[in-house]
Amino acid sequence: MSVSKQSGGDSAAQLGVVEIDADEAARQAQASREAADTVMKAFGGVRGMIDMTLPGLVFIVTYNITHKVPAAAWAALALSALFVVARLLKRETVQHAFSGVFGVAIGAWISMKTGKAENFYLPGLLWNVGYCVGLAVSALVRWPLIGIMLGPVTGEMFTWRKENPGRLAAYTKATWAWVVIMGIKPLILFPLYFTHNVNLLGWLKVALGIPPLLLAMYVTWQILLKAPPPIKAQLDDEPEPGQEQPGHEHSAGGPTRGH
Repeated sequence: MSVSKQSGGDSAAQLGVVEIDADEAARQAQASREAADTVMKAFGGVRGMIDMTLPGLVFIVTYNITHKVPAAAWAALALSALFVVARLLKRETVQHAFSGVFGVAIGAWISMKTGKAENFYLPGLLWNVGYCVGLAVSALVRWPLIGIMLGPVTGEMFTWRKENPGRLAAYTKATWAWVVIMGIKPLILFPLYFTHNVNLLGWLKVALGIPPLLLAMYVTWQILLKAPPPIKAQLDDEPEPGQEQPGHEHSAGGPTRGH
């Protein structure tokens, strides 16, 4: 009889362990999903993609209507500036809007200086090449750029480098995915740039603006869904888990008091 009771107790204990393991697995899966969901936020979301894409569309449309490089360049620059002002008025982050207006300003200046409409797209093409090279180098030196960008957003900062090898591997894989996907754009557009076919270059530049970015973000999301959850970075002014804040020590008989 005693053996039977012991066996029943062991079964109950094992069932409890299974339930705890299932709860922990569910918690980690949820944490991984929440971290993966930060991908869109880190890259500016839909609004950020619009800010970076529409000025190029305005340029090519205006150029086809006026056939004048300055008019097209100023129209694109004015739209980029309008995006910045709109974000400032709404007290939103202007990071992506500012990067967009900076790129448009350089392209507008070069195209007006040279009188060649295709040069409006040259800075963006060079940026794409440099970005892909930077991504590849960062992955090779084990500082994947996707991890550097997402770490502050997820709250893990750089704990993934030494404390979370699973996430380091995931960020490295995601970074290589970005190299491949985003590298397609300059491979297609640079040959067109040298043909001086402004219309085809402009329309393809717009068409290849958002889809590769969405694909890269989706692939990253899928990779991070299967990665271990992030380990939150411990700030200097935060106590370690299980430690009391200074000034809140308690004795066995209650709070200490001065006499």
